[in-house]
Amino acid sequence: MSRSPRFFAHITAALLSLWVRGSTVTSASEFKITPDIVYGHKAGMALTFDMVRPENPNGAAVLFMVSGGWVSGWAPPESIVRKNHLTPNPFEELVDKGYTLFLVRHGSSPYFKVPEAVADVRRATRFIRMHAEDYGIDHKRMGVFGMSAGGHLSLMLGTTADDGNPEAKDPVDRISDRVTAVVAIFPPTKIDEFFPLRKRFAALEFPDDQAESVSPLLKASSDDAPTLLIHGDKDELVPISHSERMEVAFKEKMVPAELLVIPGAAHGFQGVDQARSQEALVNWFELYLRKK
Repeated sequence: MSRSPRFFAHITAALLSLWVRGSTVTSASEFKITPDIVYGHKAGMALTFDMVRPENPNGAAVLFMVSGGWVSGWAPPESIVRKNHLTPNPFEELVDKGYTLFLVRHGSSPYFKVPEAVADVRRATRFIRMHAEDYGIDHKRMGVFGMSAGGHLSLMLGTTADDGNPEAKDPVDRISDRVTAVVAIFPPTKIDEFFPLRKRFAALEFPDDQAESVSPLLKASSDDAPTLLIHGDKDELVPISHSERMEVAFKEKMVPAELLVIPGAAHGFQGVDQARSQEALVNWFELYLRKK
């Protein structure tokens, strides 16, 4: 875990850059982008996501957790869903296959901490399901994926979701935040193991007794969503043991789960490793989200 905090905080931005590097933006004729949809407010700020709707939607949705170090950055959505016929990125491929893509942002550290990021993405999922008909998606076919902190948030949705509170004052909270399938790429799964890094990563500065509630490794249950874990065996920032133990926990609960190990890869994939990860991710959603 010797990587710099700057690397940890901005891993998602770096990976997005790798995935879309070298491509050129196409016209919007193949997909429609609706940016900055507000799903909530806090501290005087809006919580937002972008929706990318394909020309020929298949009815399923995939939510991407925009998070690195529990910092949720922003990039123009059209710069993410790009066309490059030599090296397609996963966002492009998912949209090409008809998935409606949601780029979900949460409140970032240092102001907001890990438990608050979890609460935000849970709300975003409820909000998207509540508006499923408006967005042209099937609320029973919603997948989620992310990398690093985004992978952690994806696992939290897969392991701690509920059916909503029918008595809640806020109508959003009455809606389920359950997802149908999860892909988590080099995710932290037991958060207290990162507490020694609190002074470097502000998102970890929350009371010790809240760690269990945001550790997916401790939340596995028989009703969890089918989950694909992808991890490099040379990852020094988030050791592969986080995914290995998560896979064991899922299998003990009879949850469909697989761990794809990328030999020699560290915290981030390139080239052949990137292509292998992308293929596995798309195939997982095809298996669990494609209408039979």
